[in-house]
Amino acid sequence: MTGPEGARGAHPDKRTLRRGFLAVRNTLPSDDVRETGLVLAERALEVPELARARTVAAYVSVGGEPGTAPLLDALRARGTRVLLPALLPDNDLDWGVYEGPASLVEVRHPGRMALWEPGGERLGADAVTAADVVLLPGLAVDARGMRLGRGGGSYDRVLARIEAAGAHPALVVLLYDCEVVAHVPREAHDKAVHAVVTPSGVRRFP
Repeated sequence: MTGPEGARGAHPDKRTLRRGFLAVRNTLPSDDVRETGLVLAERALEVPELARARTVAAYVSVGGEPGTAPLLDALRARGTRVLLPALLPDNDLDWGVYEGPASLVEVRHPGRMALWEPGGERLGADAVTAADVVLLPGLAVDARGMRLGRGGGSYDRVLARIEAAGAHPALVVLLYDCEVVAHVPREAHDKAVHAVVTPSGVRRFP
């Protein structure tokens, strides 16, 4: 959901990989995407940090992304405070609280696909630093836990903000099984995630 590629996403190998993973996602039937979302919600709650989290920063999946809606609702039903992003004009992210499907609004950003964002009060970009777990969108993760993002740089800013605040949330990415790969290119600003959740289970990284 991070938008078009920016300077940080310009690594040529990453561009090639992104095109390949997106091409596969674009062929997935909507029923498969929905079914994956249901399974991922069950699997994700097997991650101890997510099961006990008081605040989770998440996102609303779009297109062929593994569906997050069942997980958002499962977390909210447990009493977890769920924060969702709102894209700002400079590609940074503001945050709002998820109050159920009816609280989402469809926002069409110029030059980007429509996104579902929280329709209530905006809490500011620093709100994410209070999260116990941050769910990161991605296209792939490798054996080191290095995540391949969409290339817009939004979550690079989020992770830098979290680090600057001295916060240490668990970083988790939701993917299809075929998107866990041997290697993705790493750049200096890239940070490893702590776990990946796929329909077949949870894999943790050192």
